Parts: sequence; structure tokens; C-alpha cells
Amino acid sequence: MSPKQLAFDLEHRPALGEDDFLVAPCNAEAIAWIDRYPDWPAPVLVLSGDAGSGKTHLARVFMAKTPAMELAHEFLQNATPVFPDVRAVVIEDCDTLAGDPTAEEALFHLYNQAREDSRAILLTARKPAARWGIGLADLASRLRAAPSVQISAPDDALLTMVLVKLFADRQIGIEQAVLDFVVPRIERSFAAAQAFVASADRIALEDKRRITVPLAREVLNHQASLPNLD
Repeated sequence: MSPKQLAFDLEHRPALGEDDFLVAPCNAEAIAWIDRYPDWPAPVLVLSGDAGSGKTHLARVFMAKTPAMELAHEFLQNATPVFPDVRAVVIEDCDTLAGDPTAEEALFHLYNQAREDSRAILLTARKPAARWGIGLADLASRLRAAPSVQISAPDDALLTMVLVKLFADRQIGIEQAVLDFVVPRIERSFAAAQAFVASADRIALEDKRRITVPLAREVLNHQASLPNLD
């Protein structure tokens, strides 16, 4: 059965130049905050979630909507940066900046400039800001007070659609029987779905096999035997 034949009661939203973003309970609150801009109660919104959860996709939607620009981490090597001439900026993977005094000082200055000029900053990270380990007390307190929204693990319906999309990105139509087998057995994460699709595609190509339930079982069994590196 081709992906187009699968029907699920999930909203599709245009992603303004990106692929459609699938709306489900696990990400609905995050999308609502993006849609709420510029009516944010603070200059900063912190968007967190696991790898592959859609943070970057939503950041691109925000950038197109605002419009905003993305600031690379190198921009924060200046302890007193000047806010670019835009209404909003996006800084990704901000939890990786924690512990860098220069970057923390720069983010603190950007926060203050955004507040003074009624501009906005969207920060993405794997963890909520309270768990970043920020050393600069003033910045830590502001980030803890800022709105924070987390994209949670996908439910069955969204995980199914994610698998369909990931296979479709590789020009592979996946049968419903394979989805019915995989979804109850796979780890409930976007990263796990990405790893499964990549492995299934690789094995199918190497062995010149179709992606069937037996092949899916092999992939899941192999992944279950791998050590947990978290």
C-alpha cells in the first residue's frame, strides 16, 4: 500500500517552503506557541525536544512567518553582540552553549536587547532551559522565567506517519502490515524511527529484498541488541 493510500486523522500544515509538518498531541502546544507570535509574554521562547522531533522544522516555520534569521553559535563568541536588524532571531542547540561564559554573556545581552526593542528570540535545545546548567545567574533566571514548551514522544498515529514520510523521502512505499508490526515494537522516539528506516533501507538494498515484516523483525532485533549509549 502506498503512503498516499494511508489515511489518518492528523492535520497537515503548510511549512512555508518546507515539507508539511504533521500536527499531533505531542507537538500541538509547540505549534500553538509559534502561531501565537508576536503575542509572547517574554522576549524568549524555549523549544525543546529529542533529536528528530521537529524543532528545526518548526524553527524554519517561525523564520518564514516572522521573518526571522538564524544566528550561528559563532555569533555568540562576542560577549556584547548587536541584535541584527530583524524582528526575531533563532538560535539552535542552545543547551550546548551552557558553561561557555562568553556565549552565556552574549545570550544575556541579546535577551536584554530583545526586551528593550520588543523583539523575539526562539531558542531550541534537547532539554528545557532549567536543565542546561547555565552559570550566569542573571541569564539562568531569565530563561527559567521564559515560556518553555517541549515536544514529547510521538503517539502511535504520529509515529506511523513519521515512518511513512521517512520511507517516502527515500522513494519507498511501505505496506500497512509492516507499519502495524513495527509501531507497537519500536522505541517511542523520532530518532528511533529515523534509525529504523535507515537500517531497513540499507539491508533491503544490500540483500535486494523488499521491506517486509520479516525484514522489519530483523532490524528491530538487531537494534534491540545494540548497547544503549545514552
